[in-house]
Amino acid sequence: NNNEYLPKHKMTRVLRILNRLSIGGPLFNAVYLTRHLSSDFETMFVVGRSESHEKEADFLTDQLDVPIHYLPEMGRSISPLADYRAYQNLRRLIRDFRPDIVHTHAAKPGALGRLAAYAEGVPVVVHTFHGHVFHSYFHPLKTRIFLEIERRLGRVSDALIAISPEQKIELSEAFRIAPPDKFRVIPLGLDLDRFQFDAETKRMAFRTAYGLQADDVAVVITGRLVGIKNHSLFLRALAMAKSRTGRRLVGFIVGDGDMRATIEQEARELGFVFSGVDSRNSGEDLVFTSWRTDIDTINAGADIVALTSLNEGTPVSLIEASASGCPVVSTRVGGVESVVLEGKTGYLVESRDVDAFADRLVRLAENSELRIQLGQAGAEHVRSKFAYHRLVSDMAALYHELLEFK
Repeated sequence: NNNEYLPKHKMTRVLRILNRLSIGGPLFNAVYLTRHLSSDFETMFVVGRSESHEKEADFLTDQLDVPIHYLPEMGRSISPLADYRAYQNLRRLIRDFRPDIVHTHAAKPGALGRLAAYAEGVPVVVHTFHGHVFHSYFHPLKTRIFLEIERRLGRVSDALIAISPEQKIELSEAFRIAPPDKFRVIPLGLDLDRFQFDAETKRMAFRTAYGLQADDVAVVITGRLVGIKNHSLFLRALAMAKSRTGRRLVGFIVGDGDMRATIEQEARELGFVFSGVDSRNSGEDLVFTSWRTDIDTINAGADIVALTSLNEGTPVSLIEASASGCPVVSTRVGGVESVVLEGKTGYLVESRDVDAFADRLVRLAENSELRIQLGQAGAEHVRSKFAYHRLVSDMAALYHELLEFK
């Protein structure tokens, strides 16, 4: 970086850049850091706009009183003209705000923000990988292009943050984005208190709303309805589990996305009776809830939470599920093993293994004591590891360390 850049202010300034206010790990991470960093730091939070199928989560920034500087050109999809405008606008913001640190979150802001910071000579440039697109997303040629871009961006970054030890190994050794010593592991930090508060009342409210009986087993999956989340595995495993047990299993698909119609069609083919957001069907065994902001109520009413992704960073849905005392069944991908302890807080199966996934669902469905045991252990695990207080402390320490060498 250009050490001739000399800020004229005393408080350390951070320009934090995120591409959209969409529910998930990147948003929570960026918002809690912006809101709760110590008074040593002054933060400007820059975000783009969510896509049409994504729920804009400005309720969270409003709730926490986090000011936002919108950059509409910086969307999630690649658009050369809009991306160039976003890059130029980021350079102007940097010249006006004069940050000591530019910290980018996720791929698009990671590229545009780091290039703008480097061009303007910002002293410290940091990027957090919340996930990655280096497998299961694109054609191999496109993936190789993204890999080369990330390797070049790694050279202009002072630190790269992985959100789990597994992710650090994958990024530094498997994909060779940068040497291991450039990576720091700083797990996600969330506000988990609401998942402990008034759980019985919330459970009653959820289960009454959907007509669930005391012995019915609610199986919830939360996330965008897109290919990488692999909802087909959820549907097939749930259908197989239903055929193997006398317990009534009811699936809840929380979220929305451009594959909604495809997922509904597969549900029909598998024989599910399902309803949508505003409709109810007699005897339904699957519910599409679309986006919900009361995930604490949903988790309180759930008996099992599932995740079937082909690729993940550290899934917020599983942290929140464990904080709620729900056992988890998940594919063994990305940083999931940092959240779910096999056989202690839930079960992990290999990606695409429908039979094993169904087996774990049945095992939990038929043993309420096991669900309670794993759920309690999960709550203790995530509360000690993923609280936002730890995130803020870890990040402040890293910022101070990096600035000392400038």
